[in-house]
Amino acid sequence: MDTRTSTVALRLERVREALRQRGIDALLVPPGDPHLSEYLPERWQARQWLSGFTGSAGTLVVTRDKAALFTDFRYWTQAEAELAGSGIALERIPTGAPVHHLAWITREMARGQTVAVDGQVIGLASAQALRTALDAAGVTLRTDLDIFDEVWPERPALPSGPVYEHLAPHAPTPRAAKLAQVRAAMQGHGATQHFISSLDDIAWLLNLRGSDVPCNPVFLAHALVAADQATLFIGHGKLTPELISRLAADGVHVAPYDQAAAALAGLPATAVLLLDPKRITLGLRERVPAAVRVVEAINPSTLAKSRKSDAEAVHVRESMVQDGAAMCEFYAWFESAMARGERITELTVDEHLSAARARQPDLRGMSFPTIAGFNANGAMPHYRATPDSHAVVEGDGLLLIDSGGQYLGGTTDITRVWAIGTPSAAMKRDFTLVLKGTLALSRARFPRGTLSPMLDAIARAPLWAEGLDYGHGTGHGVGYFLNVHEGPQSISKAVPEPTMAMEPGMVTSIEPGLYRVGQWGVRIENLVLAVPAASNEFGEFLDFETLSLCPIDTRCIERSLLRDDDIEWLNAYHRVVRERLAPRLVGDALMWLNERTLPI
Repeated sequence: MDTRTSTVALRLERVREALRQRGIDALLVPPGDPHLSEYLPERWQARQWLSGFTGSAGTLVVTRDKAALFTDFRYWTQAEAELAGSGIALERIPTGAPVHHLAWITREMARGQTVAVDGQVIGLASAQALRTALDAAGVTLRTDLDIFDEVWPERPALPSGPVYEHLAPHAPTPRAAKLAQVRAAMQGHGATQHFISSLDDIAWLLNLRGSDVPCNPVFLAHALVAADQATLFIGHGKLTPELISRLAADGVHVAPYDQAAAALAGLPATAVLLLDPKRITLGLRERVPAAVRVVEAINPSTLAKSRKSDAEAVHVRESMVQDGAAMCEFYAWFESAMARGERITELTVDEHLSAARARQPDLRGMSFPTIAGFNANGAMPHYRATPDSHAVVEGDGLLLIDSGGQYLGGTTDITRVWAIGTPSAAMKRDFTLVLKGTLALSRARFPRGTLSPMLDAIARAPLWAEGLDYGHGTGHGVGYFLNVHEGPQSISKAVPEPTMAMEPGMVTSIEPGLYRVGQWGVRIENLVLAVPAASNEFGEFLDFETLSLCPIDTRCIERSLLRDDDIEWLNAYHRVVRERLAPRLVGDALMWLNERTLPI
């Protein structure tokens, strides 16, 4: 057993001893924090600390004599490597099916035994499903313990980075107007108060940004909105006195971060509280007095921020130009360096691409850790090169690069696959089938209000026709200088819900893929904006405007697999890319752009 797995084994035993002392038979470790964030501050990366698994999605269950990690297709290969020798079994689950651990727990537990989970980091909806499953099995659930405070002696403190304003012109809607919009929605629900824990909702609502979560410009806080005022619960010293005064001018008062639960507990019996059960933890929900009537519905801010205004769309397009220019500069350097025989690794790709983005005037950071995977590494959708494990880009094959930036006027996320040497016929076939899926959904016209999961099959159809598929979603919502993953829309195999309806202004990714384990991976991703297309007796229809601006490598295309309309769309897209980016480029980058956007 190596040092890493020895460490995991010691930590597992420390956790099991703490459970034995309390008469607890199993511990559930969800990937969560008090805000149910996708990407977690270090303090709440307990699952990673305990298991060694670094993926962003996965649930860990530890019993007296077993341990299992549940994660989806995106992380299977990664999890196999990171869990090797740890004594933790990998349980593979379908993407979008996060409840498989419930059946495992009820199968392993006997009637009368006890399962624990920290109620402060498990979502209300997830906790309700867990409690229902355990009740049926005669198993007790405890939610009042944070075992990691005891067993994790070097547990990091709360992040303390400063919070700043997102200002006009990049923030065209004042926070007073956003608060009014949320209050109008509250009134529609008959609510007198609305409690918000999701960090991107709070950042959007108050036009504030921070750096408490890597790659996401958000900060730890809760908010309680009433009819005439709002309270922001936030750590001491994170706001300047001047910013506190500006918030107060808009009726937003500041209170200590750790007083949020007490504020819920102190609500009067006459209050009607609006809560989003998917965006609040069980622990906070349990602080609400029994006499308070609770209305469960999606956060109004979640719906509102998903629909970018026309003014925001202008800034998003500018961000895409800056992002595209940076990528052209990088790819021009990359191909020149490869031609000179320089040693290029996946880490080199990350370093130089990030540096190219950093030269853009509005960049404020990466929107997620860059994925640069050559050949077999590209077959892992969420692969991350490290100094200890990475590939040299050499020989023949495919290089997959998934990257993005946080700009003052928008968030970017784009995936391209590039030919290294001479790609094989099989590689070109896979690339072209994935491209056909990207093009098919990019060209789609659909009724306004279409539930986004219904669009998923359009991108998969070219692959399904050949007996192929991919294990992740086709598209996710993208924030406005916020989280790179946001809802409510999800172009995926998810069970459709009314809140997933496609509306004008939504920015969504289109990213079908195909992965040959141990060989290569293909994913071609653009961000698109839902825009009005037509209105007639059959209703309103929407189109997708492609926002991302970067050439698609035509050297990887098997032209015989493309139809005339595919070729027409691709040539038109490359014409737009050239027209939009050429004014921002000079020298080698401009020459590279012109060459890579030639019509086929």
